[in-house]
Amino acid sequence: MANTTSAKKATRKIARRTDVNKARRSRVRTFVRQVEEAIASGDAAKAKAAFLAAQPELARAASKGVLHSNTASRKVSRLAARVKALSVTATA
Repeated sequence: MANTTSAKKATRKIARRTDVNKARRSRVRTFVRQVEEAIASGDAAKAKAAFLAAQPELARAASKGVLHSNTASRKVSRLAARVKALSVTATA
């Protein structure tokens, strides 16, 4: 247990930051899940719209330090490839 005043304050700050980061991570997961569900349903337009909404959310998480920037880039890249493949098969 923290004894000094500064340690107690640090504990409060960490708890606040943890809550914010949990909310951000949950938000990112929701947006990514929406893209994956749209891809699974086979609706190219819906998947593209969901992807365009998820992309800035992933970038924001990376800029805030919730996700590593390479992790966010990798997720965006893989989702983009899956959405593109879906739209190619839908038009072909």
